[in-house]
Amino acid sequence: MSFRERLEQAIAQNHSLLCIGLDPDLERFPTGIPRDPEGIVVFNRAIIEATADLVCAYKPNLAFYLQYGAAGIAALATTRQLIPPHIPVILDAKLGDIASTSAAYARAVFETLGFDALTVHPYLGSEALEPFLSTSDRGVFVLVRTSNPGASEIQDLPVGEAGEPLYLWLAERARAWNQRSGNVGLVVGATYPVDLALVRQRCPDLPILAPGIGAQGGDLERAVCAGLTEATAPLLVTVSRSILYADASARFAESARAAARRVRDMIERIRKEVAGQAGHR
Repeated sequence: MSFRERLEQAIAQNHSLLCIGLDPDLERFPTGIPRDPEGIVVFNRAIIEATADLVCAYKPNLAFYLQYGAAGIAALATTRQLIPPHIPVILDAKLGDIASTSAAYARAVFETLGFDALTVHPYLGSEALEPFLSTSDRGVFVLVRTSNPGASEIQDLPVGEAGEPLYLWLAERARAWNQRSGNVGLVVGATYPVDLALVRQRCPDLPILAPGIGAQGGDLERAVCAGLTEATAPLLVTVSRSILYADASARFAESARAAARRVRDMIERIRKEVAGQAGHR
């Protein structure tokens, strides 16, 4: 199956658009978890076991593992194997380089580590992304509008004859790439719901990965409405710290499950409301 098909199956099975970011912070580990790379595996296993029926995907961020060298990468590889096979796993690495380097990255992420999708940046153009795009059964999420406060410094720059913001122009380019490869998605920060709505209008048929809910302050209802209205492709709402570190006690996994269930259920409520409004038009 394609990545899109696996993702839609997970959404349907778990009735969820929630994607949990597996970003281990040793300083925030709860009581009883070793604060070392071996502890990462213990922590991630507990989170996965507690939430696997509440998510449509997981998203480990490479940096949180790479900082611990070989032991951290081993923890990442083990984490990938802990996730049930029917749940897609997206590696958040924001890769992109000249074509030969990207080809090596693609082999590492898709073949060696076995991830279902990854995030990439488009700064080097479609040539650099081709090794990722040509792996047709894996997903490629292109950075378009990031969730950080400084995103507008570059992403709002006017481009083209119409002088539209760069992030919208990039969304159009990504949609064109998808017409060839069929495996492209977009990264659009939930912290910018107005921009998210504009991207969704341009690209109703592309999956959107929307980080920024929780610790980054994104408004869940506004983001979900923006990402689902007029959509024919999934929206993945990414939440990390507010679920992972909901509790610092030995009951951390139970608390993470409760937090994930609250977010999942809120998203589902909003999704039904959006669907109902669409049905009355």
